[in-house]
Amino acid sequence: GSFGLGAGKLRTVFVIVLPTAVPGILAGVILGIGRIVGETAALIYTAGTAPNVPENLMGSGRTLAVHMYALSSEGLYMNQAYATAVVLLIIVVVINTLSGYIAKKIAAR
Repeated sequence: GSFGLGAGKLRTVFVIVLPTAVPGILAGVILGIGRIVGETAALIYTAGTAPNVPENLMGSGRTLAVHMYALSSEGLYMNQAYATAVVLLIIVVVINTLSGYIAKKIAAR
């Protein structure tokens, strides 16, 4: 319809297509982030389990999911494993809340 009214390709993409697609794109990003945060078994074998704090951006370290798994598999540090799970849950909730807020702001335009 936009082309029939004389709009160009760039205008059609940025005014018609992109605003309509943003909620779906954000939903995909949210699902991807949730999946990344929750993947434990794959991260153990691919990212490693160095128990130290990385010294630089490219340093080796643990993700929270791997750290929680390592603590709970030992069985001695269950309180720390539960605390890690709470931190992980809070991060996921904050990311979902922020992305929902951003999606509403973008959809309101």
